[in-house]
Amino acid sequence: MKLIDTLHRWTGGLIGLLLALLGLSGALLVHKNAWTLAPHAGDPRVEDVRQLAETTQRIMADPAGRPQSISYASDDFGLLKLLFDNGGGAYADQRGAMVTRWSSQWERPELWLFDFHHHLFSGETGDWVIGIAALCGLFFVFTGLILWWRTRRTFEWRLWPARMSRPAIVRHHRDLGVVVAPLLLLSLVTGAVLVFRPMAALLFGPGAPAQIDKALAPPPPRDAKLGEGLDWAAMVMTAKARFPDAELRSLSLPRKDNGLIAIRMRRPQEWLPNGRTTLWFAADSGALVAARDAATLPMAVKGYNLLYPLHAAKVGGLAFRLVMTLSGLAMTLLGTLTVWTFWFRRPVNPARARQMAISA
Repeated sequence: MKLIDTLHRWTGGLIGLLLALLGLSGALLVHKNAWTLAPHAGDPRVEDVRQLAETTQRIMADPAGRPQSISYASDDFGLLKLLFDNGGGAYADQRGAMVTRWSSQWERPELWLFDFHHHLFSGETGDWVIGIAALCGLFFVFTGLILWWRTRRTFEWRLWPARMSRPAIVRHHRDLGVVVAPLLLLSLVTGAVLVFRPMAALLFGPGAPAQIDKALAPPPPRDAKLGEGLDWAAMVMTAKARFPDAELRSLSLPRKDNGLIAIRMRRPQEWLPNGRTTLWFAADSGALVAARDAATLPMAVKGYNLLYPLHAAKVGGLAFRLVMTLSGLAMTLLGTLTVWTFWFRRPVNPARARQMAISA
């Protein structure tokens, strides 16, 4: 038990601040669409496929100003998001008119906050650090429950420590931690599995990671460069004709020279905000190459696709967003006070205390 206590305290002291920052940024991102300020952000989503096709054609037809991707409007955010290969971007209304542009993500708080929470501004390296932090968070939850069990009879619910002394903070940390443990588990487990896909085996069975990789892989690359004069509107119309009940979510140019233009759609039964229903078109001709219907994916893959909507509170409406906000704020409070008590309110060694008393 002493070893568990020591590991719990030292790991918290070393990584608690990172978990606190991830919790706070996550709590803010849950409500990102509500506080992102731009003209027409509150417009209702256009469902007319002809207007969407014409808008796509207008945006993508100009080679000099062609974005790398378009994210279409959703029910709670009425703008198109355009991202360019130079790191810049823009918001446009649903007829294609630009309403605001940026040359760097640092000009838009919703963008750099998202990059911090998902990548720590460090790409794949940041992903790994966040995944390890999530695993440490799971270690905190389980060891914290073990340590709390010894003192369960003294449990007292407090939102804030009674005093800013070390004993009061430790007691508050212990009791608040056990109350929010289910929420923290939901946030940490989903976050860890999203970073470390092999961990999906713990949730969906031993063969799940390989099944997920196979099911979500794009078609084989094609030796095709992006053609001139492509009929972008026809691609959108083809996608909608193939999946009439699906919502158009994004269009992306070929990545890593794979020769494929991707259109992602979201069918009604999908929780994932951008869906997994995907169509791929040849970059040189615009001809349909392959299509994936999310409704036909294996159960393990469907389960995996539920993790991000749960982690980011993209389902359940305002009630679930508030639940996940509470999870993020609790992680912020627990992590911050852990670092404070570990580095600045550490217990005084009894021998040292006696020596100080004699010297005084």
